Amino acid sequence: MKFNDKEEARAHVWDRLSEIGAARFPFVPRRRIPNFSGADKAAKRLAEHPMFKEAQVVKINPDSPQRPLREMALRMGKTVVVPTPRLSKGFLIFRPSEIDEENYRDASMISRWGPFSKAVPLEKLPQVDLIVTGSVAVTKTGRRVGKGHGYSDLEYAILRELGHRGAPVATTVHDEQVVEEVPAEAHDLRLDLVVTPGETWECGEGRGGPEGIDWELLSEEDLEAMPVLARLNEMGLS
Repeated sequence: MKFNDKEEARAHVWDRLSEIGAARFPFVPRRRIPNFSGADKAAKRLAEHPMFKEAQVVKINPDSPQRPLREMALRMGKTVVVPTPRLSKGFLIFRPSEIDEENYRDASMISRWGPFSKAVPLEKLPQVDLIVTGSVAVTKTGRRVGKGHGYSDLEYAILRELGHRGAPVATTVHDEQVVEEVPAEAHDLRLDLVVTPGETWECGEGRGGPEGIDWELLSEEDLEAMPVLARLNEMGLS
C-alpha cells in the first residue's frame, strides 16, 4: 500500500498486526514500536548478515521486538549501546566481558537490565559501527516511519554532533510492516537494511540521516526532559 501521510501508515500497521494475530506483548500495539510474531527469527536473520557480524559496537533501540537481537549481540561479543526510553537518562552501555553469560538474557530486558548496564557520558560514547532501530512502517527502499516522536532521528543527530561518522542503519519488522510508499522528511533516518523473519532487503536510500540536531524542532519541554541536550550545550555543540 502507498501512504501520503505517516499517521495513516502507522494506523494501518497497528491495526493490521492486531487483525492477523501477529501482535505480541506489550499490548495494544498502538502508539509504540510494535512487537510481533517472528521477532526472534528476524533478529537471527539480521545477526547473520555481514553488516551485523562485522560490527563491534552496535546501538540497538530499547523496544521489545529488538530484545532478542540485544541478547544475540552480547552472545556474539559485541558492545551494545542502548538509548534510554525517550532519552530521559541518555545512553547505556553493555559490555559482554563485564556480564556473566547466564545473565545475557536479563541484560537484554528493559525490566531487568539495571545491574548489567552503565550510563555512559556523551563524550565517552564509542564510535558506533551499526545502528538498529525499531520501526512502525518501512519501505524496501529504506524509508522509515517510527511511532512519531523522532527519537531515533535525534539519537543519530546526537552522534553526528559528537563527531561520530555516519553508521549504517538496520531494522527488524514483520512482513505486514513493509509498505510500498511513505513520505520522507529531510531529518528522517534512512535504512540500509530491512529484515523480516523471511526476507532481507538492502535499501537504496540508506546510509543517511540528519547531520546534526535541528534545534528549532525541539520544544522547551524536550530540552527539559532530555538532559543529554543540556550536556551538548555545555560541550559547546549546540
